[in-house]
Amino acid sequence: MALYVVTDIETDGPEPGGNSMLSFASVACREEGAPVAEFAVNLAPLPGAAAEPRCLTWWRSEPEAWAAATRDPVPAAQAMAAYAGWLRGLPERPVFVAHPLSFDGFWIDWYLRRFAGARLVKGPFDGEALFAGPGLDLPSLAMGAFGLSLAEAERKPYPEAWLGGHDHTHAALDDARGYACLLQEVLRRRSPCSLPALRV
Repeated sequence: MALYVVTDIETDGPEPGGNSMLSFASVACREEGAPVAEFAVNLAPLPGAAAEPRCLTWWRSEPEAWAAATRDPVPAAQAMAAYAGWLRGLPERPVFVAHPLSFDGFWIDWYLRRFAGARLVKGPFDGEALFAGPGLDLPSLAMGAFGLSLAEAERKPYPEAWLGGHDHTHAALDDARGYACLLQEVLRRRSPCSLPALRV
C-alpha cells in the first residue's frame, strides 16, 4: 500500500525567490488509518525577497493564520535539510500530494533544489529524488471521485466530514491534515477497473 505525503504551503507571493515560502507542513499517510508521521516548519524570508503587496493585504485579513505562519521561523537551508531528513526517514519513498500540485509542488521543488540538493521529481537531472513518481493533484482526484467540475474542486467546497473535521485555517499543518483526510476519502471512493493488456 502506497505512502502519501500530503503537503500544504503558505507564501507571501506567487514567485519563489522574489517572494518567500513562509511555512509548510506534510502529513504522511496510507490509504486508510491514522497518519504515519507529520512535519511542519516556519521559514525565515529569503534574503532580498519581498512580499507581494496584494498577498500581504490578504494576510492582514487573516491575523491568526499570519501569526501561525510566521512564528519562530528558521533559515530556509535548515528547514529544507530537516525536511529532506524527515522524508528519508519514512518507511518508503512517498508520493507527493497537494491541493493544487502545480502551486505547492512548484514551491517545494524549488526550495528542495536550492537548499537541499534534492528534487520533487528527478527526471534525467541531477539531485536526489525524494518522492516516487510525478505527484498527485488533489483537486483532479476530487473531480473524478465526487463528480465535481474543475471550478468546484478548485473552490474546495468539501463537507467537513471529508476533511476529517479539520477546519481550513490557512495554518499549514491544519490544512495538510484536512487534505490528508480528503485524499483518504477520494481513495475510498475510487472504482476498480481492469485495464486492457498493453502492447509492447
